[in-house]
Amino acid sequence: MPLGKYGVLGKEIKQMERDAQMQEKKNILTYEGLKKYEDELHELKVNRRQEVAQKIKEAREQGDLSENAEYDAAKDEQRDIEARIEELEKILKNAEVVLEDEIDLDKINIGCKVRLLDMEYSEEIEYKIVGSAEADSLEGKISNESPVGNALIGCKLGDTVEVETAAGVFAYKVLDIQRNS
Repeated sequence: MPLGKYGVLGKEIKQMERDAQMQEKKNILTYEGLKKYEDELHELKVNRRQEVAQKIKEAREQGDLSENAEYDAAKDEQRDIEARIEELEKILKNAEVVLEDEIDLDKINIGCKVRLLDMEYSEEIEYKIVGSAEADSLEGKISNESPVGNALIGCKLGDTVEVETAAGVFAYKVLDIQRNS
């Protein structure tokens, strides 16, 4: 029986691609991150969609759409909102929430707030270890998949860890581990 132009290997590759699509990456979230995304999704669906629909309606009433900058801007905004809604729904669909009350504070894990001593500069820094979906370095939230976050996972109070980054090797001493609340 002919297998088409791809042959046996092509059939196996196609099956592997389908399997990869079925196993979408889990988005590890803290409860705080879950709530933030749910609130944003609600705001976009309930309020922002209506606001943009009203802008589009008003812009249409102005006549010729081919030279209507307000209409174009409103349609762009609508496209951005719909894209963000789709992104949020995908994040939430594949969300796995870390129950912070059940975190073992003997070692660093997702959902922990850690206080570290930067050995090179003798400065204390604080990070919250979160999943990659809610990482935000400006808020001190680092991903468990980042070089620093990955190196810290599993470390205990008093441990010193060396982290290799694009900027070089850094050493940190774990001073405190708390729940990320």
